Amino acid sequence: MERVLVTGSAGFIGGYVVEELLSKGYEVTGIDNYSKYGKVVKSYDTHPNYHFVEADVRDTKLMTELSSNVDHLIAGAAMIGGISYFHTFAYDLLATNERIIASTCDAAIKAHKDGRLRKVTYLSSSMVFESATTWPSFEGQQLEIAPPLSSYGFQKLAVEYFAKAAYDQYGLPYTICRPFNCVGIGESRALSDVEVQSGNVTLAMSHVVPDLVQKVLKGQDPLHILGNGSQIRHYTYGVDLARGIVLAMESKNAINDDFNLSTDQSTTVLELSRLIWNKIHKDNTPLRYVEDEPFQYDVQRRIPAVDKAEKILGFRATTSLEEMLDVVIPWIADAVANGTI
Repeated sequence: MERVLVTGSAGFIGGYVVEELLSKGYEVTGIDNYSKYGKVVKSYDTHPNYHFVEADVRDTKLMTELSSNVDHLIAGAAMIGGISYFHTFAYDLLATNERIIASTCDAAIKAHKDGRLRKVTYLSSSMVFESATTWPSFEGQQLEIAPPLSSYGFQKLAVEYFAKAAYDQYGLPYTICRPFNCVGIGESRALSDVEVQSGNVTLAMSHVVPDLVQKVLKGQDPLHILGNGSQIRHYTYGVDLARGIVLAMESKNAINDDFNLSTDQSTTVLELSRLIWNKIHKDNTPLRYVEDEPFQYDVQRRIPAVDKAEKILGFRATTSLEEMLDVVIPWIADAVANGTI
């Protein structure tokens, strides 16, 4: 049985990745310090092939011990939140995440040399394409355009440099995965997140899908949206994304390569707002909306090229936005009713 170490296993994307790995028969060790949400309960906590370590990834000695006894490491741990989060904690995010990725690479380099570790799969972000002026953004474009302006986007680009440098100097194989706007259940307000008012509703996470859903559920009318609603996103279901990450981890053709993992469907924020509104307001109440001042780093277009992942990994994100919302809206409705959002 192959073993996989997942850092940030109690996180939003990490949870989906662990579920996918367990469903495919891997033995999984997760490490997380619960710094984002506090202690959370996962459906797989008692799975016989899942082992959890509550600890900080910046503990390089512990990370080396854990990494030396696995075949794969999926590096997902990071200080990360919604758009208000990475504006508020610009320095803390940069400094913390640099220490996390340095510790991860230090441990992995030694574990690859002296242990059984074969490869590291790094989770980057679509924000490495923050400064793009042409679309779709293809793998390699991040090296041709200006670096990201936000500290979050800059640090995620640094993750990719860490991956390549660890290979160039120490021969540590890697694969880089770039998620685009993950949507799913299980995400809640970060412990340190700041409160942002949007009309008469406090934003839950400053992530567009859950925040729009909770505002509509709470009866906001007119609906407040950031900017004019023309921003383009590619909303990718967490289940699809996890499948792509595991395929990238497994593929021999993915070694020392990078992949955008995303749906190919473009949606504007206004289109998303109308879809959410109509799913909740089944009485044909017309959508009214007002435009709030956008954040500084509210990227106007995130449009990925997805053909490389399909050609090399056989990955295609198949879940439609409507199907995602049919899962997410009831989950958020329960969270609103329970007062957790």
